[in-house]
Amino acid sequence: MQHSRRAFLSGMAGLVGLAIGATSWVPQAYAAPAATPEIAVNEKGIARETFAIRSSDGTMLAGEAQGDPEAPEILFIHGLRQSRLSWGKQLADPALKGFRIVSFDLRGHGDSDKSTSPDAYSDADKWADDVAAVIKAAKLRRPVLVGWSLGGYVAGAYLRKYGGEGIAGVNLVDAVTNLSGGLLTEEAMAFTGIATSHDLATRTAATADFLAACFHQQPTELEMKRMLVVNGMTARAVNEGFVSTKTTDLEPVFKAYTGPILLTHGVHDRLVRVAMSERIKAIHPNSRLSLFSESGHSPFYEEPVRYGRELAEFVMGANRD
Repeated sequence: MQHSRRAFLSGMAGLVGLAIGATSWVPQAYAAPAATPEIAVNEKGIARETFAIRSSDGTMLAGEAQGDPEAPEILFIHGLRQSRLSWGKQLADPALKGFRIVSFDLRGHGDSDKSTSPDAYSDADKWADDVAAVIKAAKLRRPVLVGWSLGGYVAGAYLRKYGGEGIAGVNLVDAVTNLSGGLLTEEAMAFTGIATSHDLATRTAATADFLAACFHQQPTELEMKRMLVVNGMTARAVNEGFVSTKTTDLEPVFKAYTGPILLTHGVHDRLVRVAMSERIKAIHPNSRLSLFSESGHSPFYEEPVRYGRELAEFVMGANRD
């Protein structure tokens, strides 16, 4: 590690300790012709760069970035039916303000392209290529991957195809790493059927029920309304394709990964059993399981202060390794 980077990390350690107690960027990988970044300032005064890039199969991916490009990096990967907006509390968290943070909408979600073909979502390599495109376009040097729910599968798909040499660490948040029925709850298994229904009324009800199942501490009425809009934007083909994937077990991938893994899991998760995270903990020697006693499927949202503190500590440690 160069002297300047060591000095930067040392300074960052002090900032993280205090938290606990708009630069320009031109995409280069699979760049869309009109996808120049736009810099906006949100209601909290934080400058963010929005961008759009193309993945290897031409799928347009929408995302945003904030923070010093020289800072330790975090790439947030959201879950099924969600979007990059899921990480709003982390983007505004004082404990994470010193990091370079990038998030994007997965294919079929948010503002990204939404193919109507299930084949666009059944191939793990396509999910992997999306992450690779974002990393290259955002010029991320050695990010920590944060994968929530489906995002954990996507992170694993990336490691499976591209390896973990360029990844500082992985934070799996109530992540799906093995599609075994015994590791997903009965409620989650039921959603795989009704969420892909071609009957609009059935699918609409399932979307609302699925969103509610993501929380032990329910969001406010206004927050739920906004989340429902995002959930309703997700292409039906996403569910259809993902449940038919031939890549169902990524545990060997995480076992082979040599970097650190932080496992974050809400004990009241109604969709992914804690056993899913416990299995990764058992096979990966450099991993830690952190259980959130007041959270369901979304501990980063339900207990954001603790989550931000733990993630900041993990990212700093991963960059010292």
